Amino acid sequence: MNQAAIRSVIDPGMTQSAPNLSDASTRERLTPSAVDGMVRLTEIWRLTGPEVCALLGDVSERTWFRMKKGEWSGTLSQDTLTRISALVGIFKGLRLLFSEPLSDEWVRLPNKGPLYGGRRPLDTMIEGGIPKMLEVRRHIDALRGGL
Repeated sequence: MNQAAIRSVIDPGMTQSAPNLSDASTRERLTPSAVDGMVRLTEIWRLTGPEVCALLGDVSERTWFRMKKGEWSGTLSQDTLTRISALVGIFKGLRLLFSEPLSDEWVRLPNKGPLYGGRRPLDTMIEGGIPKMLEVRRHIDALRGGL
């Protein structure tokens, strides 16, 4: 049993802290799940290769192709893991907020809200990087009543 699990048994009120993404071993441990999650999210949101690479930041199309095929054995950067975490949070929030297919189409639909200015949330996140991804995530959480 790992230390966090032991502490949570001892103190059930303890909340788990976010993983330390600056730690290389943590990034190495989280990378396979993050890649698998991103591959699945790409399918659900019907993202193109260039869209995925732009969302991930420092991942080339060639590397993304190898990741999808399971032929990549690298470790994701702190930046890329943060991006994937934000995107998965957005996906989860959308699934809680809307039924399918709207939850899966939402990122591709023009949005008149002030954060998007008539553009697709996907384009807003691509152009704005992590700060916009986190704003979109907060927006979805607020719509759900989480803020």
